[in-house]
Amino acid sequence: MKIIFEFTITIILGLSLVLVSCKSGPDRFYHPPEHINDGLDVGSLAEVDIDSTLLKKALRRISRGKYNEVHSMLIFKDNKLVIEAYFPGYKYQWDAPDHHGEWVEWDKGMPHIIMSATKSITSTCIGIAIDKGFIESVHQSIFDYLPEHQNLNTNGKDKITIEHLLTMTSGLEWNEWDVLLSSLDNDLISLNFDCEDPIRCILEHPLVSAPGTSFTYSGGNMILLGEIIKHATNLPIDEFSREYLFEPLGIASSNWSERYENGVIYAGGGINITPRDMVKIGATFLNDGIFNEKRIVSNQWIEKCTTQYSNNINIDIPGHASGSHGYSYSWWLKSYPRPGNEIKMYSALGWGGQEIMVLPQLNTVVVFTGGNYTATVKVFDILEKYILPSIN
Repeated sequence: MKIIFEFTITIILGLSLVLVSCKSGPDRFYHPPEHINDGLDVGSLAEVDIDSTLLKKALRRISRGKYNEVHSMLIFKDNKLVIEAYFPGYKYQWDAPDHHGEWVEWDKGMPHIIMSATKSITSTCIGIAIDKGFIESVHQSIFDYLPEHQNLNTNGKDKITIEHLLTMTSGLEWNEWDVLLSSLDNDLISLNFDCEDPIRCILEHPLVSAPGTSFTYSGGNMILLGEIIKHATNLPIDEFSREYLFEPLGIASSNWSERYENGVIYAGGGINITPRDMVKIGATFLNDGIFNEKRIVSNQWIEKCTTQYSNNINIDIPGHASGSHGYSYSWWLKSYPRPGNEIKMYSALGWGGQEIMVLPQLNTVVVFTGGNYTATVKVFDILEKYILPSIN
Protein backbone atom coordinates (compact mmCIF):
# COMPACT_ATOMS: atom_id res chain seq x y z
CA MET A 1 0.00 0.00 0.00
CA LYS A 2 2.86 2.37 0.87
CA ILE A 3 4.51 1.68 -2.52
CA ILE A 4 1.25 2.47 -4.38
CA PHE A 5 0.80 5.67 -2.33
CA GLU A 6 4.34 6.87 -3.04
CA PHE A 7 3.97 6.05 -6.73
CA THR A 8 0.70 8.03 -6.87
CA ILE A 9 2.31 11.04 -5.15
CA THR A 10 5.22 10.88 -7.60
CA ILE A 11 2.84 10.95 -10.57
CA ILE A 12 0.87 13.86 -9.09
CA LEU A 13 4.07 15.84 -8.45
CA GLY A 14 5.30 15.11 -11.96
CA LEU A 15 2.04 16.25 -13.52
CA SER A 16 2.08 19.37 -11.37
CA LEU A 17 5.57 20.27 -12.62
CA VAL A 18 4.45 19.77 -16.20
CA LEU A 19 1.39 21.97 -15.67
CA VAL A 20 3.42 24.66 -13.97
CA SER A 21 5.97 24.52 -16.75
CA CYS A 22 3.28 24.81 -19.42
CA LYS A 23 1.70 27.72 -17.61
CA SER A 24 4.83 29.69 -16.78
CA GLY A 25 7.22 28.58 -19.53
CA PRO A 26 6.25 31.18 -22.16
CA ASP A 27 6.29 34.04 -19.64
CA ARG A 28 9.91 33.48 -18.77
CA PHE A 29 10.67 34.53 -22.35
CA TYR A 30 8.32 37.49 -22.51
CA HIS A 31 8.49 40.66 -20.48
CA PRO A 32 8.24 44.26 -21.70
CA PRO A 33 11.58 45.40 -23.16
CA GLU A 34 13.87 47.50 -21.01
CA HIS A 35 14.30 51.21 -21.71
CA ILE A 36 18.04 51.76 -22.13
CA ASN A 37 18.24 55.30 -23.55
CA ASP A 38 19.22 54.13 -27.05
CA GLY A 39 16.60 56.11 -28.96
CA LEU A 40 13.96 53.38 -28.98
CA ASP A 41 10.74 53.80 -27.03
CA VAL A 42 9.49 50.64 -25.35
CA GLY A 43 6.06 49.41 -24.32
CA SER A 44 3.89 46.39 -23.66
CA LEU A 45 1.92 44.23 -26.06
CA ALA A 46 -1.34 45.48 -24.55
CA GLU A 47 -0.39 49.10 -25.31
CA VAL A 48 -0.21 48.38 -29.04
CA ASP A 49 -3.18 45.98 -29.11
CA ILE A 50 -1.24 42.77 -29.79
CA ASP A 51 -2.62 39.48 -28.45
CA SER A 52 0.15 37.90 -26.39
CA THR A 53 -1.17 34.31 -26.46
CA LEU A 54 0.21 33.27 -29.84
CA LEU A 55 3.46 35.16 -29.37
CA LYS A 56 4.21 33.44 -26.07
CA LYS A 57 3.60 30.12 -27.80
CA ALA A 58 6.00 31.15 -30.56
CA LEU A 59 8.69 32.06 -28.03
CA ARG A 60 8.30 28.72 -26.31
CA ARG A 61 8.61 26.83 -29.59
CA ILE A 62 11.65 28.86 -30.62
CA SER A 63 13.30 28.02 -27.29
CA ARG A 64 12.74 24.32 -28.00
CA GLY A 65 14.44 24.55 -31.39
CA LYS A 66 11.26 24.04 -33.44
CA TYR A 67 12.45 26.69 -35.89
CA ASN A 68 16.08 25.63 -35.94
CA GLU A 69 18.52 28.16 -34.49
CA VAL A 70 16.90 31.52 -33.80
CA HIS A 71 19.01 33.94 -31.75
CA SER A 72 16.55 36.80 -31.31
CA MET A 73 13.04 37.99 -32.10
CA LEU A 74 12.04 41.63 -31.72
CA ILE A 75 8.76 43.37 -32.56
CA PHE A 76 8.42 47.14 -32.93
CA LYS A 77 4.86 48.43 -33.32
CA ASP A 78 3.37 51.92 -33.22
CA ASN A 79 6.89 53.25 -32.60
CA LYS A 80 7.41 51.11 -29.51
CA LEU A 81 9.61 48.07 -29.02
CA VAL A 82 7.19 45.59 -27.43
CA ILE A 83 8.95 42.23 -27.76
CA GLU A 84 12.66 41.58 -27.30
CA ALA A 85 13.59 37.94 -26.78
CA TYR A 86 17.02 36.32 -27.00
CA PHE A 87 18.02 32.66 -27.18
CA PRO A 88 21.33 30.81 -26.84
CA GLY A 89 23.16 29.76 -29.97
CA TYR A 90 26.41 29.77 -31.91
CA LYS A 91 28.44 32.73 -33.07
CA TYR A 92 29.30 32.68 -36.76
CA GLN A 93 32.66 31.17 -37.68
CA TRP A 94 33.49 30.55 -41.33
CA ASP A 95 35.86 27.59 -40.87
CA ALA A 96 33.84 25.71 -38.21
CA PRO A 97 31.38 22.84 -38.85
CA ASP A 98 28.06 24.35 -39.99
CA HIS A 99 29.86 27.70 -39.53
CA HIS A 100 29.09 27.44 -35.82
CA GLY A 101 31.72 28.92 -33.54
CA GLU A 102 31.44 29.75 -29.85
CA TRP A 103 28.18 28.89 -28.03
CA VAL A 104 26.84 32.03 -26.32
CA GLU A 105 23.83 33.42 -24.51
CA TRP A 106 22.72 36.13 -26.93
CA ASP A 107 21.54 39.39 -25.38
CA LYS A 108 20.67 42.96 -26.36
CA GLY A 109 24.24 44.23 -26.06
CA MET A 110 25.85 41.71 -28.42
CA PRO A 111 26.35 42.72 -32.07
CA HIS A 112 25.33 40.05 -34.59
CA ILE A 113 26.64 39.58 -38.11
CA ILE A 114 23.67 40.35 -40.38
CA MET A 115 25.03 38.79 -43.58
CA SER A 116 23.21 39.92 -46.74
CA ALA A 117 20.83 42.17 -44.83
CA THR A 118 23.89 44.41 -45.26
CA LYS A 119 22.87 44.84 -48.91
CA SER A 120 19.82 46.84 -47.86
CA ILE A 121 22.07 49.08 -45.77
CA THR A 122 24.45 49.59 -48.69
CA SER A 123 21.42 50.55 -50.77
CA THR A 124 20.41 53.04 -48.08
CA CYS A 125 23.89 54.58 -48.24
CA ILE A 126 23.49 55.06 -51.99
CA GLY A 127 20.17 56.82 -51.34
CA ILE A 128 21.79 59.11 -48.78
CA ALA A 129 24.69 59.84 -51.14
CA ILE A 130 22.16 60.94 -53.78
CA ASP A 131 20.24 63.02 -51.22
CA LYS A 132 23.49 64.77 -50.23
CA GLY A 133 24.49 65.44 -53.84
CA PHE A 134 27.53 63.15 -53.90
CA ILE A 135 25.90 61.04 -56.64
CA GLU A 136 23.76 62.66 -59.31
CA SER A 137 21.44 59.81 -60.27
CA VAL A 138 20.95 56.03 -60.16
CA HIS A 139 20.81 56.19 -63.96
CA GLN A 140 24.48 57.09 -64.30
CA SER A 141 26.91 54.57 -65.69
CA ILE A 142 28.86 52.80 -62.98
CA PHE A 143 32.07 53.86 -64.76
CA ASP A 144 31.35 57.48 -63.85
CA TYR A 145 32.56 56.50 -60.37
CA LEU A 146 35.20 53.85 -61.11
CA PRO A 147 38.16 55.95 -62.30
CA GLU A 148 40.77 53.27 -61.69
CA HIS A 149 38.99 50.67 -63.83
CA GLN A 150 38.17 52.51 -67.05
CA ASN A 151 40.07 49.90 -69.07
CA LEU A 152 37.28 47.42 -68.25
CA ASN A 153 34.59 49.64 -69.78
CA THR A 154 34.21 47.39 -72.81
CA ASN A 155 31.64 45.33 -74.71
CA GLY A 156 28.61 47.33 -73.60
CA LYS A 157 29.44 47.43 -69.90
CA ASP A 158 29.14 51.22 -69.94
CA LYS A 159 25.36 50.61 -70.08
CA ILE A 160 25.41 49.19 -66.54
CA THR A 161 23.98 51.81 -64.20
CA ILE A 162 23.90 52.19 -60.43
CA GLU A 163 20.24 51.17 -60.57
CA HIS A 164 21.18 47.90 -62.27
CA LEU A 165 23.57 47.07 -59.43
CA LEU A 166 20.91 47.88 -56.81
CA THR A 167 18.33 45.65 -58.50
CA MET A 168 20.65 42.73 -59.32
CA THR A 169 20.15 43.27 -63.04
CA SER A 170 23.68 44.28 -64.08
CA GLY A 171 23.79 41.53 -66.71
CA LEU A 172 27.26 40.41 -65.59
CA GLU A 173 27.74 36.66 -65.43
CA TRP A 174 27.75 35.55 -61.80
CA ASN A 175 27.10 32.28 -59.95
CA GLU A 176 26.54 32.68 -56.23
CA TRP A 177 23.31 30.83 -55.49
CA ASP A 178 23.84 27.59 -57.38
CA VAL A 179 27.18 26.73 -55.74
CA LEU A 180 27.89 26.14 -52.06
CA LEU A 181 29.37 29.08 -50.18
CA SER A 182 32.13 26.72 -49.08
CA SER A 183 33.19 26.10 -52.70
CA LEU A 184 35.81 27.98 -54.70
CA ASP A 185 33.49 27.58 -57.70
CA ASN A 186 31.25 30.16 -56.04
CA ASP A 187 32.04 33.50 -57.69
CA LEU A 188 31.75 35.39 -54.41
CA ILE A 189 34.03 33.03 -52.49
CA SER A 190 36.62 32.92 -55.28
CA LEU A 191 37.28 36.64 -54.75
CA ASN A 192 39.00 35.74 -51.49
CA PHE A 193 41.42 33.29 -53.06
CA ASP A 194 42.00 33.93 -56.76
CA CYS A 195 41.89 37.70 -56.97
CA GLU A 196 44.17 40.58 -55.99
CA ASP A 197 41.64 43.28 -56.93
CA PRO A 198 37.97 42.27 -56.47
CA ILE A 199 36.68 45.26 -58.46
CA ARG A 200 38.70 44.19 -61.48
CA CYS A 201 37.71 40.54 -61.07
CA ILE A 202 34.00 41.42 -60.93
CA LEU A 203 34.14 43.72 -63.96
CA GLU A 204 36.05 41.13 -65.97
CA HIS A 205 32.99 38.86 -65.93
CA PRO A 206 31.30 38.85 -69.34
CA LEU A 207 28.03 40.64 -69.97
CA VAL A 208 25.53 37.83 -70.61
CA SER A 209 22.28 39.83 -70.72
CA ALA A 210 21.30 43.40 -71.42
CA PRO A 211 21.52 45.46 -68.20
CA GLY A 212 18.13 45.88 -66.57
CA THR A 213 16.51 42.81 -68.12
CA SER A 214 17.43 39.80 -65.97
CA PHE A 215 17.79 39.15 -62.22
CA THR A 216 20.99 37.46 -61.06
CA TYR A 217 21.76 37.65 -57.34
CA SER A 218 25.29 39.02 -56.98
CA GLY A 219 27.36 40.08 -54.02
CA GLY A 220 29.72 41.42 -56.66
CA ASN A 221 27.18 44.11 -57.56
CA MET A 222 27.21 45.33 -53.97
CA ILE A 223 31.00 45.43 -53.81
CA LEU A 224 30.91 47.72 -56.83
CA LEU A 225 28.36 49.94 -55.05
CA GLY A 226 30.69 50.22 -52.08
CA GLU A 227 33.50 51.32 -54.40
CA ILE A 228 31.19 53.83 -56.10
CA ILE A 229 30.39 55.38 -52.70
CA LYS A 230 34.11 55.62 -51.93
CA HIS A 231 34.92 57.50 -55.14
CA ALA A 232 31.79 59.68 -55.05
CA THR A 233 32.18 60.80 -51.44
CA ASN A 234 35.90 60.34 -50.70
CA LEU A 235 34.87 58.11 -47.80
CA PRO A 236 34.96 54.30 -47.71
CA ILE A 237 31.52 52.87 -47.08
CA ASP A 238 32.22 52.03 -43.44
CA GLU A 239 33.09 55.67 -42.67
CA PHE A 240 30.28 57.03 -44.85
CA SER A 241 27.68 54.80 -43.21
CA ARG A 242 28.95 55.70 -39.75
CA GLU A 243 28.72 59.45 -40.40
CA TYR A 244 25.49 59.61 -42.38
CA LEU A 245 23.48 56.60 -41.19
CA PHE A 246 24.61 54.90 -38.01
CA GLU A 247 25.53 57.92 -35.89
CA PRO A 248 22.28 59.75 -36.73
CA LEU A 249 20.44 56.58 -35.63
CA GLY A 250 22.41 56.36 -32.41
CA ILE A 251 24.14 53.16 -33.55
CA ALA A 252 27.57 53.14 -31.95
CA SER A 253 28.80 49.58 -32.47
CA SER A 254 28.69 49.11 -36.26
CA ASN A 255 31.54 47.13 -37.78
CA TRP A 256 32.06 46.15 -41.42
CA SER A 257 34.02 43.01 -40.64
CA GLU A 258 34.81 41.63 -44.10
CA ARG A 259 37.55 43.21 -46.25
CA TYR A 260 39.71 41.98 -49.08
CA GLU A 261 43.50 42.09 -48.94
CA ASN A 262 43.70 45.31 -50.94
CA GLY A 263 41.32 47.05 -48.51
CA VAL A 264 38.11 46.86 -50.56
CA ILE A 265 35.15 46.38 -48.20
CA TYR A 266 32.65 43.61 -48.83
CA ALA A 267 29.54 45.80 -49.06
CA GLY A 268 27.22 42.85 -49.62
CA GLY A 269 27.47 41.33 -46.15
CA GLY A 270 29.40 41.34 -42.93
CA ILE A 271 28.05 44.28 -40.95
CA ASN A 272 27.89 43.57 -37.22
CA ILE A 273 25.18 45.47 -35.32
CA THR A 274 22.77 44.59 -32.51
CA PRO A 275 19.19 43.45 -33.13
CA ARG A 276 18.01 46.73 -31.59
CA ASP A 277 20.09 48.54 -34.20
CA MET A 278 18.37 46.46 -36.88
CA VAL A 279 15.05 47.66 -35.48
CA LYS A 280 16.22 51.26 -35.95
CA ILE A 281 16.92 50.60 -39.63
CA GLY A 282 13.45 49.10 -40.02
CA ALA A 283 11.82 51.94 -38.06
CA THR A 284 13.46 54.49 -40.36
CA PHE A 285 11.94 52.80 -43.39
CA LEU A 286 8.60 52.35 -41.64
CA ASN A 287 8.48 56.12 -41.03
CA ASP A 288 9.35 57.16 -44.60
CA GLY A 289 13.02 57.81 -43.91
CA ILE A 290 12.64 59.56 -40.56
CA PHE A 291 13.90 58.34 -37.17
CA ASN A 292 13.00 60.23 -34.01
CA GLU A 293 11.96 63.30 -36.03
CA LYS A 294 15.29 63.34 -37.90
CA ARG A 295 15.40 62.86 -41.68
CA ILE A 296 17.85 60.03 -42.49
CA VAL A 297 17.03 59.29 -46.13
CA SER A 298 14.48 60.75 -48.52
CA ASN A 299 10.97 59.36 -48.79
CA GLN A 300 11.60 59.08 -52.55
CA TRP A 301 14.32 56.54 -51.80
CA ILE A 302 11.99 54.62 -49.48
CA GLU A 303 9.48 54.47 -52.31
CA LYS A 304 12.08 53.05 -54.70
CA CYS A 305 13.09 50.44 -52.12
CA THR A 306 9.48 49.34 -51.66
CA THR A 307 8.50 49.18 -55.32
CA GLN A 308 9.24 46.06 -57.32
CA TYR A 309 11.73 46.57 -60.13
CA SER A 310 10.80 45.53 -63.64
CA ASN A 311 10.68 41.74 -63.96
CA ASN A 312 12.11 40.94 -60.52
CA ILE A 313 9.24 38.66 -59.50
CA ASN A 314 8.70 35.12 -58.17
CA ILE A 315 12.22 34.75 -56.79
CA ASP A 316 12.85 31.86 -54.39
CA ILE A 317 15.62 32.47 -51.87
CA PRO A 318 17.92 29.48 -51.24
CA GLY A 319 17.80 28.23 -47.67
CA HIS A 320 14.60 30.16 -46.85
CA ALA A 321 11.25 28.46 -46.33
CA SER A 322 9.56 31.70 -47.29
CA GLY A 323 8.02 31.28 -50.74
CA SER A 324 8.68 33.58 -53.65
CA HIS A 325 9.52 37.29 -53.41
CA GLY A 326 9.92 40.36 -55.54
CA TYR A 327 13.04 42.53 -55.46
CA SER A 328 13.54 46.28 -55.54
CA TYR A 329 16.52 48.48 -54.64
CA SER A 330 18.12 45.68 -52.61
CA TRP A 331 15.01 45.00 -50.51
CA TRP A 332 12.84 41.90 -50.81
CA LEU A 333 9.07 42.27 -51.33
CA LYS A 334 6.28 39.94 -50.31
CA SER A 335 2.53 40.05 -49.60
CA TYR A 336 0.29 38.10 -47.24
CA PRO A 337 -3.46 37.69 -47.84
CA ARG A 338 -5.84 38.87 -45.14
CA PRO A 339 -9.63 38.99 -45.21
CA GLY A 340 -10.57 42.19 -47.01
CA ASN A 341 -7.04 43.29 -47.85
CA GLU A 342 -3.42 42.23 -48.45
CA ILE A 343 -0.55 42.84 -46.05
CA LYS A 344 2.54 44.06 -47.91
CA MET A 345 6.01 43.58 -46.50
CA TYR A 346 9.51 44.50 -47.53
CA SER A 347 12.57 42.98 -45.92
CA ALA A 348 16.33 43.04 -45.56
CA LEU A 349 17.29 39.35 -45.54
CA GLY A 350 20.58 37.68 -44.64
CA TRP A 351 22.04 34.18 -44.73
CA GLY A 352 21.31 32.19 -41.59
CA GLY A 353 18.12 34.03 -40.64
CA GLN A 354 19.04 37.71 -40.26
CA GLU A 355 15.86 39.59 -41.10
CA ILE A 356 14.47 43.13 -40.90
CA MET A 357 10.79 42.86 -41.88
CA VAL A 358 8.81 46.07 -42.40
CA LEU A 359 5.00 45.90 -42.50
CA PRO A 360 3.74 49.45 -43.14
CA GLN A 361 -0.01 48.64 -43.01
CA LEU A 362 0.46 47.20 -39.53
CA ASN A 363 2.89 49.96 -38.47
CA THR A 364 5.24 47.15 -37.45
CA VAL A 365 8.86 46.04 -37.79
CA VAL A 366 9.93 42.48 -36.99
CA VAL A 367 13.59 41.52 -36.54
CA PHE A 368 15.17 38.09 -36.32
CA THR A 369 18.75 36.92 -36.02
CA GLY A 370 19.88 33.31 -36.27
CA GLY A 371 22.55 30.75 -37.00
CA ASN A 372 20.94 28.60 -39.71
CA TYR A 373 23.85 28.69 -42.12
CA THR A 374 23.40 25.09 -43.24
CA ALA A 375 19.82 24.57 -42.03
CA THR A 376 16.58 25.97 -43.42
CA VAL A 377 15.53 29.40 -42.20
CA LYS A 378 11.96 29.11 -40.92
CA VAL A 379 11.27 32.50 -39.37
CA PHE A 380 8.71 33.34 -42.05
CA ASP A 381 6.64 30.49 -40.59
CA ILE A 382 6.78 32.26 -37.23
CA LEU A 383 5.63 35.46 -38.91
CA GLU A 384 2.69 33.78 -40.65
CA LYS A 385 1.55 31.45 -37.85
CA TYR A 386 2.05 33.63 -34.79
CA ILE A 387 2.96 37.26 -35.41
CA LEU A 388 0.54 38.36 -38.13
CA PRO A 389 -2.52 36.70 -36.52
CA SER A 390 -1.69 38.33 -33.17
CA ILE A 391 -1.73 41.90 -34.52
CA ASN A 392 -5.16 43.50 -34.39
